[in-house]
Amino acid sequence: MKKRAFVPEKLDVENFIKDEASLEGEWPASGLARFAASAAPERPAAGWPLVRWRLQGQLREQRRADPQLWLQVEASGGAWLTCQRCLQPVEEQLDVSRWFHFVGSEDEAASLDAEAEDDVLALTRHLDARELIEDELLLSLPLVPRHEICPEPLPAEDEEDGEEQRPNPFAKLAALKRGGPAQ
Repeated sequence: MKKRAFVPEKLDVENFIKDEASLEGEWPASGLARFAASAAPERPAAGWPLVRWRLQGQLREQRRADPQLWLQVEASGGAWLTCQRCLQPVEEQLDVSRWFHFVGSEDEAASLDAEAEDDVLALTRHLDARELIEDELLLSLPLVPRHEICPEPLPAEDEEDGEEQRPNPFAKLAALKRGGPAQ
C-alpha cells in the first residue's frame, strides 16, 4: 500500500489520524503574520529563532464505540515582545503541547467541548495546521510581557513630570520645633 503524503497547510485530518501519521518541520516566525505582528518594534520577527512544530495523529480505541480521533500539536519558538514596565524588548520562550479531539459535527463538538476539559473540534475535510499552530503560539504569549528585572532603571516619577522636587511640608514644622527659622 502506498503511503500518503500530508501537507500541513491542507491537512486531511481524518486520514492523517487514521494512519497515525506524524509531520514535523520549522518555519520562520516572520512567515506567521499574526504571530510576527506581536513583535517589539526594535526586534522584528525576521530575527527571531525558527518555530519548530510537530503533529501526531492518534486513534484511541473505545469499548463498544468507534475509535476517537486525536491530534497532538507541539510547537516551540521565541518571541521578542515589549516589556510593559520599561518598554524595552523582552525575549519570551514559547512551548506548546495540546491535544485536539475531532468529532463528526459542529453540534457534537459544541456539546462535548462544554463538558470536557480537552479541546474538541469538528472534523473538516482539510485543516490548515499552520494556522492552528499559529493560534496556539498566540494563545501562549504572556498577557503582560515583562523582564524579571528590567535592564534599565525605571524613570522616577518626579523625573517623568519634569517638575522640581517639592519641599517636604513637614520640614518647616520640624525646623520650628527645634527652635530654628522656618524655611
